[in-house]
Parts: sequence; structure tokens; C-alpha cells
Amino acid sequence: MMHAVIIAAICLGIMVAGMALVLLLSDKKTAAVIAWVGITGGLIALIAGVSGLAQGNLTGVMLWSMPGLGHLKLYVDRMSALFILVSGLVFVAVSLFSAQYMKAYAGRIRMKTFGIEYLALFASIIAVLVAGDVFSFLIAWEGMSILSFLTVNTHCESTPARRAAYLMLAIGEAGTLSVTVALILLANKAGSTDFHAIATAMAHVGPGLRWTVFLLSFFGFATKVGLFPVNTWLPKAHPVAPANVSAMLSGLILNLGIYGILRVNFMLLPVNSPGPGIVVMLTGATSAVIGILYATITNDIKQVLAHSSIENMGIITTGMGAAMVFHALGHPVFASMALVAALYHMVNHSMYKSLLFLGAGSVDTRAGTRDLDRLGGLMRVMPWTGVFMLAGVMAIAALPPFNGFVSEWLSIEALLRSVELASTGIKLAFVLSGIALALTAGLAVTAFVRFFAMGFLGMPRSESARNARETGPLAITALALLAIVSFGLGVMPTYVIPALDRVSSPMTQASAATALVPPFFRNQAFGHELPDGFVRDFHNIGAQVGSTLPGRGLVVMHRGGKSNPVVFAMSSSYTFVMLAFLLGLLFLVVRFATARRAKTVHNQPWDGGIPRLWPEMTYTATGFAHPVRVLFETLLRPKVSNRRQSIARHFRMVIEHRRNEVYLVDRLVLKPVSQASGWIANKLAVMHNGKVNAYALYILITIILAFVLF
Repeated sequence: MMHAVIIAAICLGIMVAGMALVLLLSDKKTAAVIAWVGITGGLIALIAGVSGLAQGNLTGVMLWSMPGLGHLKLYVDRMSALFILVSGLVFVAVSLFSAQYMKAYAGRIRMKTFGIEYLALFASIIAVLVAGDVFSFLIAWEGMSILSFLTVNTHCESTPARRAAYLMLAIGEAGTLSVTVALILLANKAGSTDFHAIATAMAHVGPGLRWTVFLLSFFGFATKVGLFPVNTWLPKAHPVAPANVSAMLSGLILNLGIYGILRVNFMLLPVNSPGPGIVVMLTGATSAVIGILYATITNDIKQVLAHSSIENMGIITTGMGAAMVFHALGHPVFASMALVAALYHMVNHSMYKSLLFLGAGSVDTRAGTRDLDRLGGLMRVMPWTGVFMLAGVMAIAALPPFNGFVSEWLSIEALLRSVELASTGIKLAFVLSGIALALTAGLAVTAFVRFFAMGFLGMPRSESARNARETGPLAITALALLAIVSFGLGVMPTYVIPALDRVSSPMTQASAATALVPPFFRNQAFGHELPDGFVRDFHNIGAQVGSTLPGRGLVVMHRGGKSNPVVFAMSSSYTFVMLAFLLGLLFLVVRFATARRAKTVHNQPWDGGIPRLWPEMTYTATGFAHPVRVLFETLLRPKVSNRRQSIARHFRMVIEHRRNEVYLVDRLVLKPVSQASGWIANKLAVMHNGKVNAYALYILITIILAFVLF
């Protein structure tokens, strides 16, 4: 079998060849080139990821030596293989969608420039994931950051696009600087820039360096993940970026921040105390609540999805933090369960969020608006887009049988295992995180019922929505691919968990698959891991159904002791079968019951004197979100202004009520920092008096302090 790193290198070569091809061909062919080159490169990346997961052992290729800096190397291990696999699958769907979508940009942007940036961005993502040393990682990371800025700034003539792109770049560069310092500290301690050598040399590192590296790396990668309080760029970047770039931004690039946290804090310098894990867990839980709260009240569909990305990254981060705490406190099985839940949600989020962003792109181009208050009725005019968007909405709202349900359920169950911990303070942190995730799950259902109902159901609330038409077949195929994968990940968790366990078990030294997927299919060669009586009881209620399939079973279950033999159990496979059966039965009953009824006569209903229901009379997205706004008014604290205007001399004035949401991060973090910086600058400005003697005195004082201190 060819090594995964060689296959990944081939993928990089194809991206380079595609960029050259874009330069040679005309603008009219650019959309087709980036689509088919992207599909080819994505498929090869998919193969590289599958190969890396199957091989398991570390495979590497040495590139060249840099004097004084060591060797540049490419490595693929199981963790990087998983991220490469997800990246390849998403990129295939996004590239297929781009073949149709980019036609709308012909003549509006420089297609050659965008084509090169698009392919180079994917190449930089793969380069980050195969980097085997500090310097190749940082070079690839910086390239990815710059290319992200360029693709988000595709509409460079637009002021909002420029501002959003520069904000993303500024925050990202601050994070890159922080990560650079953390990695240099590790390389200096190990005496090598090679990741494998660093991991080997970190056995006896003191707590001071551990905390320093953790805080620097976590902050640095959090800027890319979009965690509180460094997530202000995310809801600004998505609305101005093309839909295919938004799908890559949420489906791929945010994952790189997760990858970085795992690489540094699980593999290079694993945390050995619960403190860092609690910081990660509470940061993730806070981000999840803030993200979904703003997703519930925002009307721009791309901003809704952007805030939802913050929420989902928060859920993933919460799971990683729980895994850190469990591992530090000597519970490797629980750590593995929490880490598998986090990885599972990362994979799920990449699939359904890419689906939703691509669908939002179709709505934007075909309906001409992204405002939920102006949409409505799209299910009639864009039925296929509506069907697949419904699949994405069910997945992101964690409704069975789609994939979001499994990973969110598993994340909450992993947090509940904190009952086994001794420390009351740590238990409290888990309780707060669990409450936050439960609140997040409830708000997510509200947010995406509103998202789909206001966008696709009811009547059109604008002329552009009324005149919308279905998107093209290639775009529909891309949506279908992601919807099918999301469905498959939802109904077959007992096959996904063992694959993810191959990634998590080297980091936690325990198997989540053994703990979560009991071998109920006793005809398989898994030994007798379960007591015969226990297996017999579960077979009596159907756990053996499907035993002709390969694998351990179709039930996700964690076992306890004799007094509590089943801690938690779930089977989304059986849930899907039962849902399908009940819906089919209901359909047949209704058809049979109404088959012999008299012919129905439809008459004009009484309308209370209203000859026609106008769109302005229907329920809007703003109205739907109003209860949430009222409930969280203290937290949101919007700017409200009233403007009075008289209509005529003898009539009352019109009062226009405007509500401008002030983002929580801007109010609590950026504004205080800005005000403090301005205060310090004003104080220091007094020193700039234009007197040479004063400046000479400053220099003299500085020299004296330098001699005294150093």
C-alpha cells in the first residue's frame, strides 16, 4: 500500500498543476478547471486519509535541511489522516458546487486570481496537516492564513469585505504569533524542531513551561477556531465571502484550529493537570452558548450559520477539555469517550455546515437575498435545495436520525461521567458545562426551526423570493452528497466510533470502541467480552438484529457495574428503522382511512373581511426570535433608538423603533481594551512635548534603569 504521505504529496502536486492550468486557460474556463481539479485533488486527499487511518503507523518524508533550523519533514499519522479525510470529502463537494456557482461571478471578479487562491488554499490546508516539524507547520499555517484572507476578500471593492478580511487577518496573525512562541519554546526545550522528537523529549517538563505553552497555543489556535473572546471576525467574514469559501472556512479551516490544539496539548506536550482542561472546557461551553444565542436572533442566513459555527466549535472544544481533565485525573476510558465525541462532532459539523453554506449560496444567487424576513416559500420554487437544506437543518439541530444527534448526545453523556470524579470544584465545572450544552441544544432547535420555516415555508415575503428558481444539477448533486454522508454518519455510529477510536486511543491510552460498542453480534470474532446473561437480555429486546452485518453491533452503550449494568445506551440505527416504520404505517392508515370518503369540496374560507393575506401580515423571523431577545435582554443589551416623525399637522407622529445588536465580544472585550489603550495613549502623549532636553532625559533614565536591572 502506498504511504499516505506520498498520496498527500500527490494531492499537493495536483493543486499546483491546477494553478498553472488556470493561468494558461481563459477566464471562461476557470470555473470548470477549479471544479474538476478540486474534485480530483479532494478524492486523492480522501484516499490519503483512508490510507493513513488504515496504516496507523507514522509515515514521513524528509524534504530538505535548513541550516541551523533542522529538516523540513512531511508526516501523516492517524490524527492528521482523519483531518485529511474530512478535508478531502468536503473539498470534493465544494468543488462540485463551484462548477455551477462560480458562473454567477463571471465578469464580476478576476476569475484567474480567485481560481489560483482557491486551489492554493486547499493545498495550504493539506500542507498544515502533513507538516512534521515546527517550521514547515508555521510556513503552511501562515500561507493558509494569508490565502484565507485573500479568498474572503474576493469582493475587494466592497468596504465591508475589506474590513472583515483585515479583521480576520489581524486576529489570525495575533494567534499565529502566539503559536509560534509556543512551538519555539517546545523546540528549544527538546533541542529539535521535529514533532516526533519534541513529543519524545517532553517527559520531564516543569509546570511553568507547561502552562506557558498551553496558554500560548490555546489562545493562538482559538483565534482560528473562533472561540470566545477571539471570535468577532467570524460573523463578519462569512457574509462577505463567496458561499464556497464560507463552506471551506467553516468546514475545513476552523478544523485546523482544533487540529492544532490536539497536536500541541495532546501529543507534543500532553497536559498532566486538570487546570488546562477546565479552561478549555469552560471556554468551549461559553462559546457554544454565545454562538447559538446570536444564531437565534440574526436574520442574515450566512450570519446565522457563522454564529452556529462558533456554537459547534464550542461543543467540540468542551469535549476536548473534558478529555483533558479525565486523562489528567487518571480516567483514560472516560477521556477517550469525550475525545471520540469531540472528533465525531468535528466530522459531523464539517459535513452539515458545508451543506448549509452551499445551500445558502444557492438561495442567495437564486432568490437575491439572504434576509430571512424577506424570504419564505422557497420550498415551492427550490424543492431540491429545500429537501437537502432540511436534512442539514435536522443534522445541525441534533435531531435523529442525522449525525448531529449522535455526537451531541455522546458529548453530554461523556460530561455526565464526571460523577466518578472526587473533586467538588471540578464536578461543578462539568455541571456548568453540561448545563451550557443543554441550553445550547434547546436554542439550536429554536434557531434552525426558525431558519428553515422562515426561509422555505409559508409564502414569499418579497418579489425576489417569489421569482426564485431551482439551482443547477451540479450544485444539487453536491448538496445531496453532503446530505447522504450526514445521514450515514447518523445511522451508523457503531462503525464510526471504532474508526475515530483509532485516532483517540494513542492520545488517551484507552479504547472508546471497547467501552461504547459492545459486541452484540456474537458470530463475529470479538471474543466473549460480555457476560452471557447480559447478552441474552439484550438479544431478547433486539440487539442482535442486523447480525449478518460486519461489526460489533448497532447499539452504542456504556456499561457500569453489577448495580448499574447500563449507564447509557442508544441506537440511532434502530431509531431510524422505527421512525421509517411508524411514518410508513401512518401514511398507509391515513390513505386507507380517507380512500372511501366522499369527494372533498374546497370552498373559499371565511377571511374576516380580509380579501387576501399579504406577506406583511405573516409571521417573520424577527417576530419568531422576539421571545429569545426578551429573555436574554440583559445579556444582549442592544442599542435601541426611537425616531419621531410627524405625518401631517393634525395627526400623531410616527415612532420608528430601531434595535441594533451590539456583539457581546465587542462590548465586553474589545471596547474596554480600546478604551484602556486610548487612555494610556493620551497619558503618554503628554510626554511628547517637542522639547529636546526632555527627550534626552528619557534616554538617560532608560539607560540607568537598564544598568540597574540587567
